[in-house]
Amino acid sequence: MSELPKQPYDPNLLVGFDTADDAGVYRLRDDLALVQTLDFFTPIVDDPFEYGRISALNSINDVWAMAGTPITAMAITCFPKSGVDPAILTQIMRGGLETLMQYGVRLIGGHSVDNAQIMFGYSVTGVIDPNKIATNSGAAAGDALILTKPIGTGVISTGIKKARVSDAIVAASVETMLTPGKYAAEAMRDFDVKGATDVTGFALLGHAWEVACASKATIEIDSGAVPLLDGALEMARAGMLTSGDKTNREYVGADVSISSGVDSDLVKLLFDPQTAGGMLISVAAEKADALLRTLRTNYPHARIIGRVSPRGSRSIVVS
Repeated sequence: MSELPKQPYDPNLLVGFDTADDAGVYRLRDDLALVQTLDFFTPIVDDPFEYGRISALNSINDVWAMAGTPITAMAITCFPKSGVDPAILTQIMRGGLETLMQYGVRLIGGHSVDNAQIMFGYSVTGVIDPNKIATNSGAAAGDALILTKPIGTGVISTGIKKARVSDAIVAASVETMLTPGKYAAEAMRDFDVKGATDVTGFALLGHAWEVACASKATIEIDSGAVPLLDGALEMARAGMLTSGDKTNREYVGADVSISSGVDSDLVKLLFDPQTAGGMLISVAAEKADALLRTLRTNYPHARIIGRVSPRGSRSIVVS
């Protein structure tokens, strides 16, 4: 992106791609803006219907991460014309459509490509009050950091591919992925949250680093407070890592400092890419406990996992 020509300034472009935020926001009028995003990925579970459901929710979550309300979606499908039963694609799309309808999002079209590797997802459009936007540049010194969901979906997905994970662990991981960010978005609007992101492919540390860079802050994370999916630590110890473990470490580079006392297998989970992960919310410390109580109605594993330091060095410190 850095090599692309600079776009002319537009005062209505409230959030672009310069801070690597979850979605773009474009103002239509003083009280209304569009939220736009796109996401698709390869299968992470064996059941095509569940894959479709997870793909839809993962895409919608980017709108909720901005505290917006999703309204329409367009499907993006990569699927081979031969060699794979087309009924599988039907099941994938049925799962996605069920999730869209569940949260009041209208499917209005899409595009498909003949491709050997199956991929699926959506472009989603939402709406938001321009005064209620939560962005990854909105974290402020002294804020508390809340994570709404446990991490570990990446290593569990690898465990599924290698038949090394139990049905109970898979079920818990799928349930977590299918928990929507809708309620977090509603709570963020109610508590006037200005700083947030969802934790997906760049992992907890990658997305926290984006918050640190965009907000020009230092993010301090208490590793012992980070909620983990059942079985995730065991999968990490067994080496069930995705390629994201390496690329996410490269992504944050030397800007993350991890205490020597932190379990190395837990560190793997901090770099584990997530699908339909939780919201990382930066909120004024005096509001944190009340917001956490509200969130726990729908996110029982939500926890305060750290704070925004006033040091302002655009880095991550993990203890």
